[in-house]
Amino acid sequence: MASAATPQPELTPASDQNVATARKAMIDSQLRPSGISDARILAAMASAPREQYVAADQRAIAYMDRSVPLGEGRSLTAPFAQAMLLQTARPVETDKALLIGGATGYLAALLAPMVATLDVVEPATRLAGIAGSKAGDWHDGPLDQGYPRNGPYDLIVIDGAVEKLPPAIGSQLAAGGRLVTGVVERGVTRIAIGRKAGTAADAPVALQTLAETGMPVLAEFKEEKGWSF
Repeated sequence: MASAATPQPELTPASDQNVATARKAMIDSQLRPSGISDARILAAMASAPREQYVAADQRAIAYMDRSVPLGEGRSLTAPFAQAMLLQTARPVETDKALLIGGATGYLAALLAPMVATLDVVEPATRLAGIAGSKAGDWHDGPLDQGYPRNGPYDLIVIDGAVEKLPPAIGSQLAAGGRLVTGVVERGVTRIAIGRKAGTAADAPVALQTLAETGMPVLAEFKEEKGWSF
């Protein structure tokens, strides 16, 4: 009489097999159909372990087409929005880059190998309990101040949406450099790319809006609401 087969353990939502399947689905069902075509970005996102940049009980939703709350008022931006940030930025290996809003480190891990140097700004007290690799040179400081010590930068990426762009950020962009962020336009969040309207350090950055995304607004970049009558 044949012995009964040994029961096999059920796959947990965050098992290696499910994570690999979810990562492939992210590429094939979210990114490619939505116009993400840069081979470097697709390869980076196909290999980066996004599930390691969220809390253990959130790993099953790490690859869904949505932002994942991280606590401290922050989120891991949805995959499509982060891919669009990178594809719009067109990073090159000579870029001196600044990432504003490092969060738990996922976007920094994607961007760092594509540029010459990467400074990352994120208050050190935030999100310390989530372990992700910290690519680039990380700095503790307010997001709306950037990192002027190492500017100007060829590329500035803000991982989140802004209602206003502080002059302090624009002053850190080199002449001819690119700034990529999400912006809120009549209640809709869109990816935008900007360049300086001039060569002076205090020249304004003119932003051109592109694809619509669902990027959350960073608290430090909200417009102060005035009284209305």
